[in-house]
Amino acid sequence: MRLDTPMAPQTNPHNALPATPMRTITVAEGDGIGPEITRATLAVLKAAGAAVDVQPITVGEAIYKSGHSTGIAPEAWDSLRATQVFLKGPITTPQGGGYKSLNVTIRKTLGLYANVRPCVSFAPFVPTMHPKMDVVIVRENEEDLYAGIEHRQTDQVMQCLKLITRPGCERIVRYAFEYARAHGRRKVTCMTKDNIMKMTDGLFHQVFDEIRAHYPDIATDHMIIDIGTARLATRPEQFDVIVTPNLYGDIISDVAAELTGSVGLAGSANIGEHVAMFEAIHGSAPDIAGKDIANPSGMLLSAVMMLVHIGQPKVAETIHNAWLATIEDGFHTADLARSLDGTAKTGPTVGTQAFAQAVIERLGKKPQTFKPVSYAATDGTKVSAAAAPAMAAQAASKKVAKKEMVGVDVFVHQSSMTADALAAQLQALTVPGLKLQMITNRGVKVWPGGFPETFTTDHWRCRFMVEGGDTATLAHRQIVALLGNVTEGGVDVIKTENLCTFDGERGFALGQGQ
Repeated sequence: MRLDTPMAPQTNPHNALPATPMRTITVAEGDGIGPEITRATLAVLKAAGAAVDVQPITVGEAIYKSGHSTGIAPEAWDSLRATQVFLKGPITTPQGGGYKSLNVTIRKTLGLYANVRPCVSFAPFVPTMHPKMDVVIVRENEEDLYAGIEHRQTDQVMQCLKLITRPGCERIVRYAFEYARAHGRRKVTCMTKDNIMKMTDGLFHQVFDEIRAHYPDIATDHMIIDIGTARLATRPEQFDVIVTPNLYGDIISDVAAELTGSVGLAGSANIGEHVAMFEAIHGSAPDIAGKDIANPSGMLLSAVMMLVHIGQPKVAETIHNAWLATIEDGFHTADLARSLDGTAKTGPTVGTQAFAQAVIERLGKKPQTFKPVSYAATDGTKVSAAAAPAMAAQAASKKVAKKEMVGVDVFVHQSSMTADALAAQLQALTVPGLKLQMITNRGVKVWPGGFPETFTTDHWRCRFMVEGGDTATLAHRQIVALLGNVTEGGVDVIKTENLCTFDGERGFALGQGQ
């Protein structure tokens, strides 16, 4: 079906769906295999009687190359903000230059804070070592290293800032619990690396502990992300809902999707308070573009999530059950054509469009081995396939902490001095009331008492602390005076970070070895 042809509401003869008000949605085919899987998906939606009017936009590689470094033109933003629903094919981000990920741009610009990725095994019809796997990854979608704030600071050192906020943590953690409750899930697992990143990941874990107290009906646990990922790969049946910061969630959701048999099976929802975006989790796969061999399942299941989100759960149910029946009948695309032992799989291997046609032919049918899908709760209320209703952060009103500045980290670029020589130079350049406390290199303390075995680069953190006892504080003018002395003394200052306490509690990490 052409994207510029609106889909008219239909009466599906298989299930006699009642008339449903038309809903306009924004659709982008994307790059690579995107046009193939998007058209296949829309064909299924049309045949199932989905009451959606497609408003097409172009995003991705063509827009990058036309001069828009964001990958999206201004008029496309107008469509997204008007329809508030976006079904998006995979896109290709050109390598090099100043190009930013379009996915990240859309998620952050429109406040799509929750990324929801169900990962379910379809054994025995899709080969997998974990036939009982049924895990939902709830990934924070706007913060963490994906803020994309990076700098080259010296000849040898690049920096990426990891930003974690309390409101962001509260919103995504509460979202995960609301999702679990709405879907009858039994447990929520938090995964972080707060044994190392004690302040950023530590905040995420702390907020999880605070919020879980409000959900006594749901079991909880916390795992360090490395062993958590290992357990997810070997024993996914232990998990139900996982909530985690952005980068970890991106990685483990691909791991979980692949464990089900193919990353091509996984759909996702990106949910915000105003707009929602639905997309397959895989990339644009330009190496197989135009060959009619890509698996449209991830895109189709994302569209199912979208239909529930826009209030068409019966159509979503019809399509999902037809898809399950198609899988049961042995139809598969090339990515699923082999069994676990490497032998050819029985049943027909079909192309993208033929697979979609097989789903269309089974509309109105229900699977026999799999449990049929239902998107209506027992009390008749609608259940979202994507997530619980989007919520604003509901943080309790908190008193603003008393913030006092007690020191400053001065980062310098120096390639010709030892740590001892740099310390001697800085000590001669300091100002009254400030004392050089330590120097670190790549986070490891190298002065005073550094080891000659420690490898160093040309990037040094020099920590100055206020003198005068526990009640002493630092004024900005003292930092300005210090920087004046240091730069006039020939030291190349990269940046500074103020060191503060909040209600007397230290708001900065100690150096390793300090």
